Amino acid sequence: MRIAFIGLGNMGAPMARNLIKAGHQLNLFDLNKTVLAELAELGGQVSASPKEAAASSELVITMLPAAAHVRSVYLNDDGVLAGVRPGTPTVDCSTIDPQTAREVSKAAAAKGVDMGDAPVSGGTGGAAAGTLTFMVGASAELFATLKPVLEQMGRNIVHCGEVGTGQIAKICNNLLLGISMIGVSEAMALGNALGIDTKVLAGIINSSTGRCWSSDTYNPWPGIIETAPASRGYTGGFGAELMLKDLGLATEAARQAHQPVILGAVAQQLYQAMSLRGEGGKDFSAIVEGYRKKD
Repeated sequence: MRIAFIGLGNMGAPMARNLIKAGHQLNLFDLNKTVLAELAELGGQVSASPKEAAASSELVITMLPAAAHVRSVYLNDDGVLAGVRPGTPTVDCSTIDPQTAREVSKAAAAKGVDMGDAPVSGGTGGAAAGTLTFMVGASAELFATLKPVLEQMGRNIVHCGEVGTGQIAKICNNLLLGISMIGVSEAMALGNALGIDTKVLAGIINSSTGRCWSSDTYNPWPGIIETAPASRGYTGGFGAELMLKDLGLATEAARQAHQPVILGAVAQQLYQAMSLRGEGGKDFSAIVEGYRKKD
């Protein structure tokens, strides 16, 4: 299949590589010329604009940083909708607000294009390994079309409902993730301050009722989980700025729905403070550093 893949950042590039490995022909667009050159060496075709990438494609996939980028890539004069052929299935894998997902999908429908949203979970490791979870908001017909392709980039492909519900699932999941990471950080730091061996404490938590992904897979305390960013100076993984963005999406969506997210708002402020300290480039689990005594 010829696929337009637009947005080749830390997540998009490995996703595109997996599609190339699966035998698809990719029309590629990104502002990063280096990654374009790398993927061109694997067989991808570099396009001059989203419009050009979409024009000859049988499927369009986008993976972009924020809602403003999604709007411009789809709606600008050189955007996807200016070039894509009517009837071409389209899916945006960015994490944005549900309202933008629905508005851009509506604009696509006016051009005869069926568009869904499919944000992902699994991080850069999952993108590289092809084990991502896709939370898909789309019609049943579009989901059936997208699923075989998404399965070449992910392990869990979940139909959440109509357009926008994929984004709802993603922001709710990351709201909980941000809160749970702070909770684990507080517990680990308290145990350390009180004198228990942190490896012993982590082992107890991970075999008791406090167990969660933030503790047993991604523990924020250095030396607990060898493969976690905490054991490599909080590099790689899911950046704190991205967590801050997702918490902002969740709290704004909650405001619009008149739904309280008290712990989510506190988590957002803690990550905002982390960003203001100049630590937004670290993995989000580095939030624990705000609880540790400085040597």
